[in-house]
Amino acid sequence: MPILQTKKLTKKFGGISALNNLSIEFEAGKITGVIGPNGSGKSTLVNVLTGLLPITSGRIIIADSTSLKKIAAHEMPSFGITRTFQEVRLLEQMTVLDNILVVITKRNVIGALFEKHKTHYLKIAENVLERLGLWAKRGELAVNLSYGQRKLLEIARVLAMTEAESTDVKIFFFDEPFAGLFPEMVKLVVSVMKDLKQKGKTLVLIEHNMDLIRELSDKVIVMDSGELLAEGLPEEVLSRRDVIEAYLGE
Repeated sequence: MPILQTKKLTKKFGGISALNNLSIEFEAGKITGVIGPNGSGKSTLVNVLTGLLPITSGRIIIADSTSLKKIAAHEMPSFGITRTFQEVRLLEQMTVLDNILVVITKRNVIGALFEKHKTHYLKIAENVLERLGLWAKRGELAVNLSYGQRKLLEIARVLAMTEAESTDVKIFFFDEPFAGLFPEMVKLVVSVMKDLKQKGKTLVLIEHNMDLIRELSDKVIVMDSGELLAEGLPEEVLSRRDVIEAYLGE
């Protein structure tokens, strides 16, 4: 059963359509891989579905048939949606630990800094940071982390939200989460995604590494020039001639 759908979704920048009458579905409790050549509209799709870009036309349908023609980023938590970014977005001048505590206490930055955090919040933070190999860095400012560690911290923030009783995240968008990660870091993120799926969460993965797409995806959506080119099981979709020509350049 789809937990998220688009109906004739269109996003224009001036006279150019980045998304053109796109109708797709994301199944609940599954991992959907979204692939396509550069400029195919993948990131635009995620930005529209998470409220960072306004819809030009069409609809977004969430879970219980909530039909939206307009959506804003601040509304995402109420719909159970969260995401990571291609370009990591952290609270640079806060510590690794406080970056986690901010999201799980649902406080603004100032409130989080001055709150006396409850033991269970600190335990959640410790668990996710240990899981992603960042507990030893808990006192470091986020700005001082390596690129790979910064990406892991962003994923740790997303993971922590699933552990906090104050949040109810159902849909996770991962926008190229593996880019720039060392192999051991990749394994950590793969295990996190598999665990989220085991817990019944829905994941949308934008990724260029076809081995990871094959390993993780239950379904693959292929975009080209803002339109749906193909969708289905990974091996079936990735063996199609039109997909190979459009994406793999053969």
